[in-house]
Amino acid sequence: MKNLFKILTFVTLIFSTMSQASAAKATTKNDLENTLYIDLKYGRVVIELLPQIAPQHVERIKTLARQKFYDGIVFHRVIDGFMAQTGDPTGTGMGGSKLPDLRAEFSDEPHIRGTLSMARSSAPNSANSQFFIVTSDSRFLDNQYSVWGRVIKGMEFVDKIKKGAGRDGKVVEPDVMLKVRVAADAEKK
Repeated sequence: MKNLFKILTFVTLIFSTMSQASAAKATTKNDLENTLYIDLKYGRVVIELLPQIAPQHVERIKTLARQKFYDGIVFHRVIDGFMAQTGDPTGTGMGGSKLPDLRAEFSDEPHIRGTLSMARSSAPNSANSQFFIVTSDSRFLDNQYSVWGRVIKGMEFVDKIKKGAGRDGKVVEPDVMLKVRVAADAEKK
Protein backbone atom coordinates (compact mmCIF):
# COMPACT_ATOMS: atom_id res chain seq x y z
CA MET A 1 0.00 0.00 0.00
CA LYS A 2 2.83 2.33 0.87
CA ASN A 3 4.49 1.66 -2.52
CA LEU A 4 1.22 2.28 -4.35
CA PHE A 5 0.92 5.65 -2.61
CA LYS A 6 4.50 6.53 -3.66
CA ILE A 7 3.78 5.54 -7.27
CA LEU A 8 0.56 7.59 -7.37
CA THR A 9 2.35 10.58 -5.85
CA PHE A 10 5.13 10.24 -8.43
CA VAL A 11 2.65 9.97 -11.34
CA THR A 12 0.72 13.00 -10.04
CA LEU A 13 3.96 14.96 -9.78
CA ILE A 14 4.90 14.09 -13.38
CA PHE A 15 1.49 15.16 -14.75
CA SER A 16 1.55 18.33 -12.67
CA THR A 17 5.01 19.22 -13.98
CA MET A 18 3.92 18.54 -17.57
CA SER A 19 0.82 20.71 -17.15
CA GLN A 20 2.87 23.55 -15.68
CA ALA A 21 5.36 23.29 -18.54
CA SER A 22 2.54 23.37 -21.11
CA ALA A 23 0.95 26.37 -19.38
CA ALA A 24 4.29 28.18 -19.24
CA LYS A 25 4.90 27.49 -22.93
CA ALA A 26 1.41 28.78 -23.86
CA THR A 27 1.87 31.85 -21.66
CA THR A 28 5.26 32.59 -23.21
CA LYS A 29 3.80 32.32 -26.72
CA ASN A 30 0.86 34.53 -25.73
CA ASP A 31 3.22 37.03 -24.09
CA LEU A 32 5.30 37.25 -27.27
CA GLU A 33 2.16 37.92 -29.32
CA ASN A 34 1.38 40.79 -26.97
CA THR A 35 4.88 42.21 -26.80
CA LEU A 36 6.30 44.81 -29.15
CA TYR A 37 9.95 45.60 -29.85
CA ILE A 38 10.88 49.13 -30.86
CA ASP A 39 14.53 49.33 -31.89
CA LEU A 40 16.14 52.75 -31.50
CA LYS A 41 19.75 53.69 -32.16
CA TYR A 42 20.16 53.71 -28.37
CA GLY A 43 18.79 50.19 -27.83
CA ARG A 44 15.64 48.08 -27.77
CA VAL A 45 12.45 49.23 -26.04
CA VAL A 46 10.15 46.37 -25.01
CA ILE A 47 6.44 47.13 -24.83
CA GLU A 48 3.76 45.07 -23.11
CA LEU A 49 0.63 45.35 -25.25
CA LEU A 50 -2.71 45.69 -23.42
CA PRO A 51 -5.41 44.01 -25.55
CA GLN A 52 -7.66 43.67 -22.50
CA ILE A 53 -7.85 47.49 -22.35
CA ALA A 54 -7.73 48.56 -26.01
CA PRO A 55 -8.16 45.55 -28.33
CA GLN A 56 -8.72 47.58 -31.53
CA HIS A 57 -5.69 49.76 -30.90
CA VAL A 58 -3.43 46.82 -30.05
CA GLU A 59 -4.56 45.07 -33.22
CA ARG A 60 -3.81 48.22 -35.26
CA ILE A 61 -0.31 48.56 -33.79
CA LYS A 62 0.42 44.88 -34.50
CA THR A 63 -0.96 45.14 -38.04
CA LEU A 64 1.19 48.17 -38.83
CA ALA A 65 4.27 46.61 -37.20
CA ARG A 66 3.78 43.46 -39.29
CA GLN A 67 3.53 45.64 -42.42
CA LYS A 68 6.83 47.31 -41.35
CA PHE A 69 4.94 50.61 -41.51
CA TYR A 70 6.78 52.05 -38.49
CA ASP A 71 10.32 51.25 -39.68
CA GLY A 72 12.23 54.50 -40.15
CA ILE A 73 9.46 56.79 -38.88
CA VAL A 74 10.66 59.78 -36.85
CA PHE A 75 9.80 61.04 -33.40
CA HIS A 76 8.47 64.33 -34.78
CA ARG A 77 7.27 65.79 -31.47
CA VAL A 78 9.21 65.28 -28.24
CA ILE A 79 8.54 67.45 -25.20
CA ASP A 80 11.08 67.08 -22.41
CA GLY A 81 9.43 65.91 -19.20
CA PHE A 82 6.20 64.93 -20.99
CA MET A 83 6.23 62.59 -24.00
CA ALA A 84 7.73 61.43 -27.32
CA GLN A 85 5.35 61.20 -30.30
CA THR A 86 5.82 59.17 -33.48
CA GLY A 87 3.92 57.12 -36.05
CA ASP A 88 3.41 59.73 -38.77
CA PRO A 89 4.97 58.69 -42.10
CA THR A 90 5.08 62.35 -43.21
CA GLY A 91 6.94 63.45 -40.07
CA THR A 92 4.68 66.50 -39.76
CA GLY A 93 2.19 65.31 -37.16
CA MET A 94 -0.59 65.45 -39.76
CA GLY A 95 -0.20 62.03 -41.40
CA GLY A 96 -1.31 58.48 -40.76
CA SER A 97 -1.73 55.07 -42.32
CA LYS A 98 -4.18 54.28 -45.13
CA LEU A 99 -6.29 52.31 -42.66
CA PRO A 100 -9.49 53.88 -41.28
CA ASP A 101 -9.40 55.84 -38.03
CA LEU A 102 -10.24 53.97 -34.84
CA ARG A 103 -13.04 54.47 -32.34
CA ALA A 104 -11.75 55.61 -28.97
CA GLU A 105 -11.08 52.97 -26.30
CA PHE A 106 -10.65 55.27 -23.31
CA SER A 107 -10.01 53.56 -19.98
CA ASP A 108 -9.04 54.24 -16.39
CA GLU A 109 -5.48 53.11 -17.19
CA PRO A 110 -3.24 55.94 -15.91
CA HIS A 111 -0.87 57.94 -18.08
CA ILE A 112 2.23 57.35 -16.01
CA ARG A 113 5.86 57.14 -17.08
CA GLY A 114 6.22 54.41 -19.73
CA THR A 115 2.58 54.41 -20.88
CA LEU A 116 1.85 54.28 -24.63
CA SER A 117 -1.29 55.94 -25.99
CA MET A 118 -2.65 56.76 -29.41
CA ALA A 119 -2.34 60.33 -30.59
CA ARG A 120 -5.42 61.88 -32.17
CA SER A 121 -6.93 65.17 -33.28
CA SER A 122 -9.54 66.94 -31.16
CA ALA A 123 -12.05 64.34 -32.43
CA PRO A 124 -12.04 61.38 -30.00
CA ASN A 125 -12.42 58.77 -32.78
CA SER A 126 -9.54 59.99 -34.94
CA ALA A 127 -6.60 57.81 -33.81
CA ASN A 128 -4.87 56.08 -36.71
CA SER A 129 -1.14 55.28 -36.53
CA GLN A 130 0.43 57.98 -34.39
CA PHE A 131 1.23 57.27 -30.77
CA PHE A 132 3.19 58.70 -27.89
CA ILE A 133 5.26 57.37 -25.01
CA VAL A 134 4.77 59.21 -21.73
CA THR A 135 8.14 60.11 -20.17
CA SER A 136 6.73 61.68 -16.96
CA ASP A 137 3.48 61.01 -15.15
CA SER A 138 0.76 62.91 -17.04
CA ARG A 139 -2.48 62.01 -15.33
CA PHE A 140 -4.30 64.96 -16.96
CA LEU A 141 -4.43 62.73 -20.10
CA ASP A 142 -6.37 59.95 -18.33
CA ASN A 143 -9.69 58.96 -19.95
CA GLN A 144 -8.93 61.16 -23.00
CA TYR A 145 -6.54 58.97 -25.00
CA SER A 146 -6.55 55.24 -25.73
CA VAL A 147 -3.82 53.53 -23.70
CA TRP A 148 -2.58 50.39 -25.49
CA GLY A 149 0.77 49.52 -23.93
CA ARG A 150 3.48 50.12 -21.38
CA VAL A 151 7.27 50.03 -21.50
CA ILE A 152 8.57 47.05 -19.55
CA LYS A 153 12.22 47.38 -20.57
CA GLY A 154 14.36 50.07 -22.19
CA MET A 155 12.82 53.27 -20.81
CA GLU A 156 16.36 54.61 -20.50
CA PHE A 157 16.53 54.51 -24.32
CA VAL A 158 13.25 56.42 -24.64
CA ASP A 159 14.75 59.08 -22.36
CA LYS A 160 17.59 59.56 -24.87
CA ILE A 161 15.30 60.38 -27.82
CA LYS A 162 16.21 63.82 -29.17
CA LYS A 163 14.01 66.53 -27.64
CA GLY A 164 12.17 69.20 -29.56
CA ALA A 165 12.21 72.93 -28.98
CA GLY A 166 9.45 75.23 -27.83
CA ARG A 167 6.02 74.40 -26.49
CA ASP A 168 5.08 72.24 -29.50
CA GLY A 169 8.17 70.03 -29.17
CA LYS A 170 8.91 69.96 -32.90
CA VAL A 171 12.21 68.15 -33.42
CA VAL A 172 14.86 69.21 -35.93
CA GLU A 173 16.76 66.18 -37.30
CA PRO A 174 14.69 63.77 -35.19
CA ASP A 175 15.52 60.27 -34.04
CA VAL A 176 13.76 57.39 -35.79
CA MET A 177 12.31 54.02 -34.93
CA LEU A 178 14.76 51.78 -36.77
CA LYS A 179 12.52 48.73 -36.60
CA VAL A 180 9.23 47.85 -34.90
CA ARG A 181 8.23 44.19 -34.57
CA VAL A 182 5.74 42.01 -32.73
CA ALA A 183 7.97 39.85 -30.52
CA ALA A 184 6.29 36.61 -31.68
CA ASP A 185 7.44 37.39 -35.24
CA ALA A 186 10.92 38.56 -34.24
CA GLU A 187 11.57 35.47 -32.12
CA LYS A 188 10.63 33.03 -34.93
CA LYS A 189 13.98 33.64 -36.60
